[in-house]
Amino acid sequence: MKAIFQDIKTSVLAVLLFAILLCGLYPLIVWGASSLLFRDKANGSLIERDAKVIGSELIGQGFSSPWYFQSRPSAAGKGYDAASSSGTNLGPTSQKFIDGVRQNVEAYRKANGLSGDVKIPGDAVTASASGLDPHISSKNAELQSTRVARERKLSFEDVIRLVHENTEGPFLGFIGEPGVNVLKLNLALDKISVH
Repeated sequence: MKAIFQDIKTSVLAVLLFAILLCGLYPLIVWGASSLLFRDKANGSLIERDAKVIGSELIGQGFSSPWYFQSRPSAAGKGYDAASSSGTNLGPTSQKFIDGVRQNVEAYRKANGLSGDVKIPGDAVTASASGLDPHISSKNAELQSTRVARERKLSFEDVIRLVHENTEGPFLGFIGEPGVNVLKLNLALDKISVH
């Protein structure tokens, strides 16, 4: 009987010790180290303007004004809702998906003054898997440049230069395609032009 109580005591002490170490000290050390070494990333890569947080470079947000570059469509909640992160979950044979893409293509062509023979990049008319992707493809940004230049009364060359300056290479140099962070690009536009 004494051995059983000794085993129970050892088990309870082991659980308490590992709970303190793994649920308390270890997370505290990781949080402290990340806050010291990677302050910006550990705090959500937030972007501030005039001492006010206006977004994160990691989470997309909607821009509806014609003088801004438009983000990818979002299926997250009512659009770019991080609490409801998700894609559409519709497959390529879904009539609802096909109709939605067709409507998005028409709206994109109309908003950007594009003819029917211009190929529209997929990211311009479909939501990402999370619905929160902060990037658009370089081609998408280039196709929007004429509209943005016209609305802001800037030269097309100045807008394209900003697109190229804000284009990020593939992840790790080889995974995926180059992309443009829409929030960063729109902030760069605001620095050179008031809308």
